[in-house]
Amino acid sequence: MSTERTIIQAAEARISIRSPADILEVIGATYGADGLLLTEADLSPEFFDLRSGLAGEAFQKFTNYKLRVALVLADHSAYGQRFGELAYEHATHPMIRFFNSAEAALGWLERG
Repeated sequence: MSTERTIIQAAEARISIRSPADILEVIGATYGADGLLLTEADLSPEFFDLRSGLAGEAFQKFTNYKLRVALVLADHSAYGQRFGELAYEHATHPMIRFFNSAEAALGWLERG
């Protein structure tokens, strides 16, 4: 029996979150996967503006559908104090975490 985890990297799978409609498409595209790695390039500028609600909606759907998500951002605080606080609050979240490198993000996703 194989214990290899299926991790989808958004860029390789050509999926992104640019609008609320994309969130369910991402859920569908990752169905059955053990995790999803998103980078800044995979996310619209609205995602980083917490007033838009896009990040909150995405996080809620990821949690509801039990999809583990690692977000790779070079500098969490570059998007403002509130976004930096959000990243800090997710430091130990079981489903959604922020990382400074893809290697660290993949390590967390692969550990399950």
